[in-house]
Amino acid sequence: MVLDEVYKLSNGVRIPKVALGTWQTPNDVAADAVVAAIDAGYKHIDTAVVYGNEAGVGAGLKAALEKTGIHRESIFLTTKVPAEVKSYKGAEQSIQESYERLATPHIDMMLIHWPKPWIEMKDPNAPSYNAENLEVWRAMEAAYDVGKIRCLGVSNFSIDDIKNIQDNCKVQPVVNQIRVHIGHVPLELIEYCRYNGIRVEAYSPNATGRLMNVPAVCEMAKKYGVSVPQLANRFCLQLNLVTLPKSTHAERIRENGALDFEISAADMEQLLEMPEI
Repeated sequence: MVLDEVYKLSNGVRIPKVALGTWQTPNDVAADAVVAAIDAGYKHIDTAVVYGNEAGVGAGLKAALEKTGIHRESIFLTTKVPAEVKSYKGAEQSIQESYERLATPHIDMMLIHWPKPWIEMKDPNAPSYNAENLEVWRAMEAAYDVGKIRCLGVSNFSIDDIKNIQDNCKVQPVVNQIRVHIGHVPLELIEYCRYNGIRVEAYSPNATGRLMNVPAVCEMAKKYGVSVPQLANRFCLQLNLVTLPKSTHAERIRENGALDFEISAADMEQLLEMPEI
């Protein structure tokens, strides 16, 4: 069962291959979504401060553990320092507040959500924030050193952004969470991460629903007897990425994790050649 499968990160920690993504999941819905995911066999939950649902995720995790009797150590929990936090003190405070909202003894992974503040993330002329990202990273390292966080990583980082961390840190990043889906596969960045022992996580694997409107993708999903999101999730897995499908509906959450089929090499090539979506 794919939901039981893991990748081994460069620091030795095992990370489940499939996670429940919670972007755009309201706080008052997050708890039920997390319970449904863990009931379905998910062992990896991804949230972020900016999603506004850490409290709901934490409540859902607690409820699910009580319901199933499984241990907290069996679930991999990720959250993120917001993009606009670009100082040591700001990151230190953000990490502490995430702990309080999630109400968990430890956080399995903390990511820097974006290398630039939200307002500048699409501005090619915005400054690099290299020094500021290092301050955030040092605050994360301090939490890592005392065992509050098990893994450190980044999200939406370019090669240059990653190099800045690699060249100036004590604890190397083990993950880069980026947008990857059929019709958008940044191969150069993925290969750089692989070469440097950084596992890539794919968010928006279904292109926020846009793949449902691509006839070739729909036809291929029918060929395998699966939904388009299932095909999209499996595509990311066969690129050796962690995939982060999201839903708030128990049936779709279960469907998104039912990925025990294989896309042929020829079909993978066809999907890799899809134009930008």
